[in-house]
Amino acid sequence: MRIGVSGPHGTGKTTLVHELCSRFVDLTPIEEPYVLLEEDGYDFEYPPSPADYRAQLTRSIQLLDTEPDGSVFDRTPVDFLAYLSATGVDIASAIDISAVRNAVARLDLLVLVPITPETERLLPPVEMLGLGRTVNDILLELAYTDPLDLLADVPVVELSVPLANRVETIGAMIR
Repeated sequence: MRIGVSGPHGTGKTTLVHELCSRFVDLTPIEEPYVLLEEDGYDFEYPPSPADYRAQLTRSIQLLDTEPDGSVFDRTPVDFLAYLSATGVDIASAIDISAVRNAVARLDLLVLVPITPETERLLPPVEMLGLGRTVNDILLELAYTDPLDLLADVPVVELSVPLANRVETIGAMIR
């Protein structure tokens, strides 16, 4: 099984990935592209630019193309499409959608981790809250209307359950 975890910054994706992999030892966490690029010496702008989101999109596609079964991806190409769109990029014309579609098709499950009243109340405050909310809305729209036909055969689950129930909810789906 290959699981992608997507959502705006500050919603507990990384924590969820690590908790899931700790609970199910046959799963391996895959760091988010931002971290991997930074480790490789990539110099991100602040706030991140469209070029930064494109670099993360490219790395995310590479990860989905190369990592084995049992991987849990902290972010997917869908995240970066949402961030690019939120920064004004027309993703339908500026991105190789077929490359994204092929990469996303390698997932067995896409888990959306949206902003909820509980995440806003319990998790640390995030920088660029307005961007996060915009990304949240775009991610949900991409997932539920699928205007780019990215998720045709990929099951999508939105984790709007309490934080304490997230791992159990996913666990019930992958057993």
